[in-house]
Amino acid sequence: MRKFLTVDDLNIVYEDNHLIVVVKPQNVPTCPDESGDPDMLSVIKEYLIKTYNKPGNAYVGLVHRLDRPTGGVMVFAKTSKAASRLSETIRQGELDKRYFAVLMGTPREHQVTHLTHYLKKYPEKNMVYVAAMGEEGAKKAVLNYKILEENATMSLADIKLLTGRSHQIRVQMAALSTPLFGDIKYGGDKTPVGYNIALWEVELKFTHPITKEKLMFRVYPPVDDVPWKFFDVKRFLTITIKNEY
Repeated sequence: MRKFLTVDDLNIVYEDNHLIVVVKPQNVPTCPDESGDPDMLSVIKEYLIKTYNKPGNAYVGLVHRLDRPTGGVMVFAKTSKAASRLSETIRQGELDKRYFAVLMGTPREHQVTHLTHYLKKYPEKNMVYVAAMGEEGAKKAVLNYKILEENATMSLADIKLLTGRSHQIRVQMAALSTPLFGDIKYGGDKTPVGYNIALWEVELKFTHPITKEKLMFRVYPPVDDVPWKFFDVKRFLTITIKNEY
């Protein structure tokens, strides 16, 4: 499922001279790819050129990514200085990213700190697999998760990434036999067909690279859509930002 983005569609959460924080829709690439579809980086550049009458090209620094099927909050740098400092923040593990996901079924353990796998990417298939520690090309992947609510067939998970591997949440949750709702690639016949993957970056926390102000941004997933509407997402998002695990 593709979604084509224009400048008029851009959902800006915050902007100053150094940063722009936006909501990435699902099924929009973060940056240019082989599809040639409009991507977040290019649309933000176009927005800056039009809004501020910039001659030629506008600088936009890409400091983190979201997989194409994933939606949610993202920060981009408007200056090279801000980009460099934000990149260092990420290297130091000081940019906190929190996700909500709807899983098919419920993991045996409702809360896990430092769920660890070793993941290996096969670019020719655009797939990531769980590998053995020490296997060539395998990278350590770590996250925390907590199940917030469950019903007969699904559960709502609050997930905090501690590493940033490709397809990490999708693969690690599938490894627990609870793949993400709508994730045909890793969920197989366990998940319904024809829906967006139920994965959304709901919260981003970091220190402003220039002013040193502590910043936090939250955006809700599409709470009226399947499967989000089956859970009290707004209430849990309010609660979980107050209780780290």
